[in-house]
Amino acid sequence: MTQTRLDRLKELLKEDPDNSFILFAIAKEYEGMGEKVKAITKYLALIEKDGQYVGTYYHLAQLYEDTEDQDAALLTYQKGMTIAQEVKDQHAYSELQNAKMNLELDM
Repeated sequence: MTQTRLDRLKELLKEDPDNSFILFAIAKEYEGMGEKVKAITKYLALIEKDGQYVGTYYHLAQLYEDTEDQDAALLTYQKGMTIAQEVKDQHAYSELQNAKMNLELDM
């Protein structure tokens, strides 16, 4: 039986439950499979575990946009911008700011 990428990531997470990258990768897998609710749940779990994993905020906000929850998307972009400033990640800050601005223009 062929092991899926998601199954392998879940195994890796069991071996290293504090690995934020693996949890992020699992969320991305669910997102790629079109399982938005599961992806959102995993992104939220990652934020709870490691709130400074700045890439999470952009992807979570995008999912909120996809599920037409613009208010949650805006809050998530803003929170991500705050975290990006804290960790001094100007690139992430700019991406989050741009996405937030685009969403505000579309509303």
